[in-house]
Amino acid sequence: MSGRLDGKVCVITGASSGIGAETARRFLEEGATVVGADLRDDGVGTVARAVDVADEDQVAALYRGVGEEFGRVDVLFNNAGQNVPGVAFEDLPYEKWQSVVDANFSGTFLCAQAAYRIMKDQDPRGGRIINNGSISAHTPRPDSAPYTSTKHGVSGLTRTIALDGRKYDIACCQIDVGNAMSELASRMSSGVKQADGSVKTEPMIDVKDVARSVLFMANQPLDVNIYHLTVMATKMPYAGRG
Repeated sequence: MSGRLDGKVCVITGASSGIGAETARRFLEEGATVVGADLRDDGVGTVARAVDVADEDQVAALYRGVGEEFGRVDVLFNNAGQNVPGVAFEDLPYEKWQSVVDANFSGTFLCAQAAYRIMKDQDPRGGRIINNGSISAHTPRPDSAPYTSTKHGVSGLTRTIALDGRKYDIACCQIDVGNAMSELASRMSSGVKQADGSVKTEPMIDVKDVARSVLFMANQPLDVNIYHLTVMATKMPYAGRG
């Protein structure tokens, strides 16, 4: 039986674990050719590439290789990112700030721009860029200035690409995830600092729930855009955090 992504070339960053790995599995089940890019080149059944998304030369090489091997890019899931342990704003070292900005914001920009350049000129033209935002793109947690700031930046980038990409049939959208049990969020299982300073455990969802949502977004025709989608644990303290 044919999958809904048959013949589609999809790039997934942060593909070696968590949300990225599970999304790669779902895309492969739907017939896609998946290029998984990560600091580790151990993608799940994908064409794996070792790439630091914050390095302009490495990103350029990734997309040059994809173009030469497959001839096009239909979907980019911009999923790579990082965080640093929470620290009081006044004590935040600049290098910690910069490392998160590089991975989450500059990396998202570089990968989106490289995919955009291919999508606008390929035949048939167009494609879809799905950026992994976060509930932190809307509401911060305590001591989270780098992560929260970058995710707000990703929202602005998503909206701008969605506007600028219209003329090239490029749809750009964002998934905002709350409390998915990925490697990045695994520390939350032992408790999360709340706005009142207390530490409490919070409900979590499986990365499979997120991957299904990403697949749903990717499967839309290019004249349909699920602009922003939020998937979260039903009982997590988001609406009215704290």
